[in-house]
Amino acid sequence: MEERTSLQVSPDRVDLRLTDPRLFRHPFLYWTGSREFDPLSEAELERLRLFLDNGGILLADDALSASGVGFDRAFQRELSRVYPGEGLVRLPEDHTLFQSFYLLDRAVGRTANRTFLTGINRGDRTVVIYSGNDLSGAWAKDRSGRWLNPATPGGELQREMAIRLSINLLMYALCGNYKKDLIHTPFIDERRRGRRGR
Repeated sequence: MEERTSLQVSPDRVDLRLTDPRLFRHPFLYWTGSREFDPLSEAELERLRLFLDNGGILLADDALSASGVGFDRAFQRELSRVYPGEGLVRLPEDHTLFQSFYLLDRAVGRTANRTFLTGINRGDRTVVIYSGNDLSGAWAKDRSGRWLNPATPGGELQREMAIRLSINLLMYALCGNYKKDLIHTPFIDERRRGRRGR
């Protein structure tokens, strides 16, 4: 973020449980994993729902990148308990997430199994964003600064697109839908048309 935007960010990771009193000091939560996990308690479900309904955003990222098993199965199970009767919906290509900083037309990570994002909306806000492509696997580095994982099948271009998507997601969490206002829309539409014409 600091290398590519004018934002200053803390380099320190903050690990939180949903019942942690500090939860509401952090407007953006990142939840990742590869394995199935135990069900959330009722107190945790209520806190997550309260967090999301009051301005928070959750990015969930399937590090296994496999539908219907492991983290994917457990996360979707718990999400159906947070918002009964609702499921993840595919986010459209013109969603603010794809234009909040970089102009993107698909979603990738360490993998490119699902080139789209899904989410849950509350009014004009997407409060849950789900990536099935292991975003963190694309930008993970070892202590000497080397990439830990290959980005497959697209190599370094795919890694760059995953990094750009990650920045877009953070910008969306901070700024919301400002790129959908009337002053930005014509310029973004024109750029999208130009890219399709190539």
